[in-house]
Amino acid sequence: MDLLAVIDPVAVQIGPLTIRWYGIIIVSAIMLAIWLGDRFARDRGLNAEFVTDLAMVIVPAGILGARLYEVFFLQWPYYSQHPEKILAIWEGGLAIHGALLGGAIAGGIFMRFRRQPFWPWADVAAVVLPLAQAIGRWGNFFNQEAYGDPAPQWLVDLMPGWLREGMTISGTVMHPTFLYESLWNLLAFAALLWFHRRRPTPGVLMSLYLILYNTGRFLIESIRQDSSFIFGWIRVAQLAAVLLILLGFGLLIYHLRRNPSPDEVGH
Repeated sequence: MDLLAVIDPVAVQIGPLTIRWYGIIIVSAIMLAIWLGDRFARDRGLNAEFVTDLAMVIVPAGILGARLYEVFFLQWPYYSQHPEKILAIWEGGLAIHGALLGGAIAGGIFMRFRRQPFWPWADVAAVVLPLAQAIGRWGNFFNQEAYGDPAPQWLVDLMPGWLREGMTISGTVMHPTFLYESLWNLLAFAALLWFHRRRPTPGVLMSLYLILYNTGRFLIESIRQDSSFIFGWIRVAQLAAVLLILLGFGLLIYHLRRNPSPDEVGH
């Protein structure tokens, strides 16, 4: 039997202590992002020692924002009936759009306090984010969540056994949307890494990240079964993706036309 086909969402159980694969994967993604952030900061002439300080602010703020967005904006009808689940982030339920908002607000305030340039650091985050997201999406696989509509038979036939088993929900094989988004994020990471090496104007990489990630999210969201709706027919994540794509294009035009400040050039 394929090993991955029988993996339990719980990685380790020691008495009352439960460690889930979702948590291990998310922590691993965060640690890799911090390590790469250090390297990319040095490459851009930024103070690499600031990476850890910044991470200690934006990581918890991002997790808090992701959970608040998920609970109160996307899934409040469920959590209002199950308040004991609100803090159970190890079971999943971290919305990336909420994480971006929480991290950006906290990071912006902290960088202003420490007198660090916002856009160069935002660009460092823009490069590492899609790789971290590509890894983090596998937590959805182990939790059997964030899957899509029933997959067509031709696709089911192409799936390796472990994926087919993992995506079988109530006897039906679903689209592995976690895998689609993971692969899309890897492509976005490769593209942003390519642009990073060409030293674009500060702010361009974050603009491109907003465009690239949210384009993929908009397309993939159309087949996800856990989407939240407003007005009964508009998917919230797709609406957020469209707004962030427009923001990304606006920022891209702005950064391509502006002259970087001496503070940004100095870094």
